[in-house]
Amino acid sequence: MNGLYDTAEPNVIDDVMLRGAVEEQGPKEEAGRIAKAEGIEFKEVTNLRLDFRQILKIDNLWQFLNLTRLQLDNNLIERIRGLDTLVNLVWLDLSFNNIEVIEGLSALTKLEDLSLYNNQISVFENMDNLKNLQVLSIGNNNLASLENLVYLRRFEHLRTLNLAGNPLCEDENHKLFVAAHLPNLVYLDFRLLDENIRDIGNVKYQYSIEELNHNETLERVKREKEEQSQQELDKNKAAYVEYLNGPFMFEGMYAEDVDGTQLSTLPGVDELVDSYRTKCTEVCQAIFDYGLMHHEKREAEITIFKECLQEAVTENQETGAKKIHEFQTKNNALFDALSQITDQQMVDTQSLQYSQDIAQLMDSLLMLELQLVDQLEEIIKEYERNISELVSSFLETVQSLMAQVRDLENQHHEKLLELSISMLERVMKGEMDEEMTDELRALFVDKDTIVNAVGASHDIHLLKIDNREDELVTNINNWATNLMQKVQREELQRNRKRVAEINMYIDHLRDELDNLDGHEQI
Repeated sequence: MNGLYDTAEPNVIDDVMLRGAVEEQGPKEEAGRIAKAEGIEFKEVTNLRLDFRQILKIDNLWQFLNLTRLQLDNNLIERIRGLDTLVNLVWLDLSFNNIEVIEGLSALTKLEDLSLYNNQISVFENMDNLKNLQVLSIGNNNLASLENLVYLRRFEHLRTLNLAGNPLCEDENHKLFVAAHLPNLVYLDFRLLDENIRDIGNVKYQYSIEELNHNETLERVKREKEEQSQQELDKNKAAYVEYLNGPFMFEGMYAEDVDGTQLSTLPGVDELVDSYRTKCTEVCQAIFDYGLMHHEKREAEITIFKECLQEAVTENQETGAKKIHEFQTKNNALFDALSQITDQQMVDTQSLQYSQDIAQLMDSLLMLELQLVDQLEEIIKEYERNISELVSSFLETVQSLMAQVRDLENQHHEKLLELSISMLERVMKGEMDEEMTDELRALFVDKDTIVNAVGASHDIHLLKIDNREDELVTNINNWATNLMQKVQREELQRNRKRVAEINMYIDHLRDELDNLDGHEQI
């Protein structure tokens, strides 16, 4: 425990503490009074100080979505938790607490500056996602292993590191080790890292550094390949043809087909299976190629639609802006003159004219929006027709190709059944005793057994084909449905937002006029 708080009563982070902290750090004097009266939204807060508050557990910070700086130093915190929603955090101070394990930081991918000074941490771990880390202060902890410092090599942007006060600093070579193993580091323990120390360290640890570089290169190449493979898979999934560019579906048919796998070991069946495999893979590849091509067509259609939509909205907004400009040009001088006129009758006449112009402007802007709604409705209807045609063409082609796979399976089934019955006759005559395993011989007890086995294999294969086809059909139909629902939802939101903007602007103009009228009456 930190000595300062050995006798302190622990606190929890509750709404009262948070509001108090926000008010303390908010605007002062009159601005502060207004902010306190109106309330400050937690989601708008970017900096938060919760130091010296005897906090035992990090909690209730989920509303601070835009927080970039968080100060939790000098508390009683034992575990790093409750920070998952603070994804915009750049600076975090957890110094002078009772933390033993580095954890709970995975979501803080934007974090640049982290202080864990004066805790009880003994191992660097669980920080892999902090790709942007530049400053790390972790002095006065229990870090004892120089080798564990190698963990910090993954932070390419790390420039400042404080280790002073850890057991590992008692090793006379610790600075050499750090300088050699962290080549991008500039400051160590708040001092510029001497290049002479780095040179000496590079010589002393030359072989271990070379081995590390080699292993890291291998790991990077492996990671890049995995990322590339994942990108390819994601692309294929977006086209709904994942795992169709090869024998994957064919192999999937036999993955749960015990009888079919046994039968494939029969003399002559291997050639039958190889032929089926080749032809099935060719058809699957055709589905795959068509799926990728069709996905590009769908993406192109989406791009064209968005361009048409944006063009219509922009043109409409420009017309609206022109009408507002014409109104302002006509009425600004009138509005200024109203404040100078002393004749109340003339003021009333001019105010009435100004009020009528505001009403006319509102009618014009709302009429423009109504015209835009009608225009966009036609664009969306055409877009929906185009999407429907694309889906139909996709399904027609894919289902035709799937029918070819099904035909191949039926042909294979007929040939396998014929061959199996022929083989049964030889088994009954004792001609196959030495060439069959016990599992395979169990299928050739009688005709019913072998016919049932071949039939069961056939059913499994057809089910796999049907399921994959159903998956394709469901995915493309769901895509079209979700796409159009999203378009309709976004258009409704756009319309509501535009009408609200118009009403807000008109209300502003009317408020100005009312304020002026009230001033004249006074």
